[in-house]
Amino acid sequence: MMAQRKVVHPALKIVAVCGALVLFFLVLSWGQEHWDAYTVRILNLCGIYIGITLGLNLCNGFTGQFSLGIAGFMAVGAYTTALLTMSPAIKQAVFFIQPLIYPLNSIQWGFLPALLMAAVVSGIVGFLVGAPAIRFRGDYLAITTLGFAEIIRVVFTNIVPITNGALGLKGIPPHTNLLWSWGFALVCVAVMVRLMRTTYGRALKAIRDDEVAAESMGVNLFFHKNLAFVMSAMMAGVGGGLLGNLITTIDPNMFRFPLTFTVLMMAVLGGLGSITGTVISAAAVTVAMEAFRVLEEPRVILGLSIPGVPGMRMVVFSVALMIVILFYPKGFMGDREFSLERIRRFAAGLSRANTSKQG
Repeated sequence: MMAQRKVVHPALKIVAVCGALVLFFLVLSWGQEHWDAYTVRILNLCGIYIGITLGLNLCNGFTGQFSLGIAGFMAVGAYTTALLTMSPAIKQAVFFIQPLIYPLNSIQWGFLPALLMAAVVSGIVGFLVGAPAIRFRGDYLAITTLGFAEIIRVVFTNIVPITNGALGLKGIPPHTNLLWSWGFALVCVAVMVRLMRTTYGRALKAIRDDEVAAESMGVNLFFHKNLAFVMSAMMAGVGGGLLGNLITTIDPNMFRFPLTFTVLMMAVLGGLGSITGTVISAAAVTVAMEAFRVLEEPRVILGLSIPGVPGMRMVVFSVALMIVILFYPKGFMGDREFSLERIRRFAAGLSRANTSKQG
């Protein structure tokens, strides 16, 4: 007779998840105070890029809309958060060429309200960009969104009374820590997991697989695609705000296409359509980007001086991306997700195989 599966009470699952989260954040809180600054910075970047990449995957992977405008939405969120959290005295010192406009020159918000406002502003910009852009498909949509991202960057370079132009913003309060960055990542994961289990999430996947068939089944293409675009922009905006308050200085040149390429690479390597793959890939690529920084530094090997090559990290990752696409067109995880049940079945299969060999 086959052994019956033990059913775990839902309340026990909730208690276990809550306990794991409390322990996780206690470790992060301790690490924020005891780990070295470099390690903390890398871990902060991991959490931020996980959330941003999940937003990109929502639009590109789960909805099938090839958007390349993520850097523009990050810029909107970064500038919104920075302008709302900087003190009036710092703003007066930074905007020495042309004064900051009223009322931005006299207000200072807390970090959480500023991040929420960054999400709102980025969502509005996402709607204004997405409403006309999502009428295109494939390469045309990619080119359109990339153009909009570049427009945002150029506008930010020229509206000096608001963004300080090409000089950017300095003296941004360093509010971002491990609790904020990983809290953002976990919220994005929870939203994505919950979203994909709803009828809305299934509608997005239907649009990705076949827009014509989805529309014939009553799916409102404009509503669903635009809402996915807006949610993606909001995640990118909050991530940009966290990034700006981590590095404490921003300028328009930070938000060029290489930033979009980096986030897109994280999504593709992990798997377009996989939450688990996105989380693993975003963290792994962020760590690897720092580990491969030595490729851009001058070195002496066997007495031979080798000059550093700027941008060599991106060359390595570009080659890696081509190899992955060649052998794993859907990324390492594809559209699969981490599952305890799958691990249990795998372990049970190994156990049965060992038992049969011994028999």
